[in-house]
Amino acid sequence: MSDRAKGISLVIAAVTSLQFGAGFAVTLFDELGPGGAAFLRLAIAAAVLLAIWRPRVRGRPARDLRLAAAFGITLGLMNLCIYEAMDRIPLGIAVTIEFWGPLAVAVAGSRRPLDLLWVALAAAGIVLLADPGGGSLDAAGIAFAVAAGGLWAAYILLAARTGRVFPGASGLAIAMVFGALVTLPAGVAQAGAELLVPELLAAAAVVALASSVIPYSFELEALRRLPARVFGVLMSLEPAVAAVAGLIVLGQALGAIEWLAIGLVVAASAGSSNPRLRD
Repeated sequence: MSDRAKGISLVIAAVTSLQFGAGFAVTLFDELGPGGAAFLRLAIAAAVLLAIWRPRVRGRPARDLRLAAAFGITLGLMNLCIYEAMDRIPLGIAVTIEFWGPLAVAVAGSRRPLDLLWVALAAAGIVLLADPGGGSLDAAGIAFAVAAGGLWAAYILLAARTGRVFPGASGLAIAMVFGALVTLPAGVAQAGAELLVPELLAAAAVVALASSVIPYSFELEALRRLPARVFGVLMSLEPAVAAVAGLIVLGQALGAIEWLAIGLVVAASAGSSNPRLRD
């Protein structure tokens, strides 16, 4: 299998694992809250990755460690924000709104007129979902999803840099520690002693593997094999897969308007990232 084919397979597997893991995480919100679920997910993922990769910190240039810390803090805040959004609005809608971030990365700096079409399509889809003036969606949920999108944009840029600086997923392992630390206050405030319940710890371990260890490791490997634009096209599957995960895991059925809106965002992201349409 070629490097390109391997990269494509890794991204598809990462997207599927991440979104179904997110759906399972939502089922823990009643006991742990979004903050508690985010903290346990990242803390357990950090422990697993540290055990596997045993990253070398001593002797590393300070700039490399600052990069890993920035990556981790961004990762932690992104997870916390999207979990807070998913606690208030359906999974597929939250991820679709969040997707403005990757789309912004795809079109950043472009002066091609066609990119205006992709931006307009995505904006139309997000406006349809947000339903301004309709009041059908929680405003705080929308705000958290928008914030998560900005953090996702930063995550993409920092993930690519981290993957070039650190071997394997060792940089991700270091970053996960910072991600867990930044979500610790919210985790303790929302979950308290529930963080120590064995059954919830076991469930959170499944979420950590499905939503962090597997997808983020796969994405770092994919970014080593694929151009950023091709990676962006494949990542455009996220909103649709999230909607399917919400339906299967949480029973969150969406109407025709919601599916149309998700389709617009997926088309915009795929089009903006497609090298044949940009080069």
